[in-house]
Amino acid sequence: MTNTWVIKHRIIQQLLVVLAALFSMPFASANDNSSSKSISNPSLSGSKGKILVVMTNHDKYPSRKDTTGLWVTELTHFYDVAHKAGYQMDFISPKGGAVPLDERSQKWIYMDKQARAYLADPAFMSRLNNTLQPSEVKASDYKAIYFTGGHGVMWDFPNNPELTALAEQIYRQGGVVSAVCHGVAGILSLKDEQGKALIANRKVTGFSNREESLSGMKKQVPFFLENQLKSKGAKYSQGFFPFTSYAIVDDRIITGQNPQSPREVGEEVIKKLVTIH
Repeated sequence: MTNTWVIKHRIIQQLLVVLAALFSMPFASANDNSSSKSISNPSLSGSKGKILVVMTNHDKYPSRKDTTGLWVTELTHFYDVAHKAGYQMDFISPKGGAVPLDERSQKWIYMDKQARAYLADPAFMSRLNNTLQPSEVKASDYKAIYFTGGHGVMWDFPNNPELTALAEQIYRQGGVVSAVCHGVAGILSLKDEQGKALIANRKVTGFSNREESLSGMKKQVPFFLENQLKSKGAKYSQGFFPFTSYAIVDDRIITGQNPQSPREVGEEVIKKLVTIH
């Protein structure tokens, strides 16, 4: 492999990321109506119910100096959709407490006015710094669960018995299980009432091998999400172009492929909740 080829490959990677962000910006800016009122969490009275939002506590890569954590817009875009639709959301993480924010996700190319407004809101940030532990919530209180992404989730979402139990119960009581990007790792361990993988023979998506390679992170992750989904018998699919919004609905399992997808996932979750409640 020549140095010239490596340089060209890296340039192509960066161009794809830039183009993806630019394609998503007009869509985001059309919804930049954020205000202190829209950021606040609605009281349960007057809301249509509750959604449980799951975030990571993990912030370390194996060898990179920058830190990982929650990919900011994978929370804020979903949150904005669900909030405007009248749903209340509770924030949890595997350990509870503070949620780290992925450094790369806060770069100008990935952020929008709306996301910056959320991070500038003291009340919203207080919620991110004081997330609940799984043991502090009851599945029966929620109509849906949503697993956010960021590379950190690859370490603390899979095989987490408490998160698994919450998601399984929400699904079995007729609720929606949803996830985006690497957060789809949170549904890998879920089983149906017969003990089989919940996603077996179900249509799902999640961060693709191609995107992992293009993002330059394939040597940092403990596993490839696409491969693991397929190993569970899932019918995995991805969008034609990497880093563009793509979501899959298979009844009450709703998944999004990448950081460009959380708004679409949120919209699909709300549509599904309207039909089943």
